[in-house]
Amino acid sequence: MSEPPPFSPTVTLLTVSRVWEVAFAEALKPLGLTTRKYGLLGHVRGTPGISFSELARRSRITVQSAHATVAGFVEAGLVDDGTAHAGAASTLHVTADGEALLSRAAEAVARLDEEFAAQLPELTEALRAQMLRAMGGQ
Repeated sequence: MSEPPPFSPTVTLLTVSRVWEVAFAEALKPLGLTTRKYGLLGHVRGTPGISFSELARRSRITVQSAHATVAGFVEAGLVDDGTAHAGAASTLHVTADGEALLSRAAEAVARLDEEFAAQLPELTEALRAQMLRAMGGQ
């Protein structure tokens, strides 16, 4: 019988991450959101007036994909583009409906966070400490 592979924190973190990524996607699905759409909508809310180029850069997608996704947001009434004509800089911002959707998504994320913390308290604290270090807070 072969020996198990040595412990890899990288592989373990990726495995845990994938499990929770699936749970996250499932929590967003009833809201009509994907992980990508949630992130894009959050970027628009967090940076009103964001350009399509910056939105694409932050989301690690093409500008064309950003345009297509935002067009869907505009059609659904989640985002408004104050200019919306070729050649003009966009002035994207989240509408009241978009804010309401993001609030419902935040509730779903909070439920997942509670479940994660209950199942993996040590990892939760290690992740919190890592985030603080990365932000320069520790």
